[in-house]
Amino acid sequence: MMCAGGLSAWRSQDDGAPVTTRTPDAEPLLTPSEVAAMFRVDPKTVTRWAKAGKLTSIRTLGGHRRYREAEVRALLAGIPAQRDGGD
Repeated sequence: MMCAGGLSAWRSQDDGAPVTTRTPDAEPLLTPSEVAAMFRVDPKTVTRWAKAGKLTSIRTLGGHRRYREAEVRALLAGIPAQRDGGD
């Protein structure tokens, strides 16, 4: 079965509820390379920014960092991003 996000949805044996890794209204996420290209820096610099708390990162199940597109674009535009403190 395919869900709206294009990722497979598997049904659990217990309750039959679909398990998905992405919802149709999920916010766009960027890879370190995509963020680095936007700022014209090395991807390692983006990782250092995340470790320093200058940029919020989300970890995938595989441990890779992803960045919220809205936050990156706001930072690029010079607008201080409002942090939600939950991450």
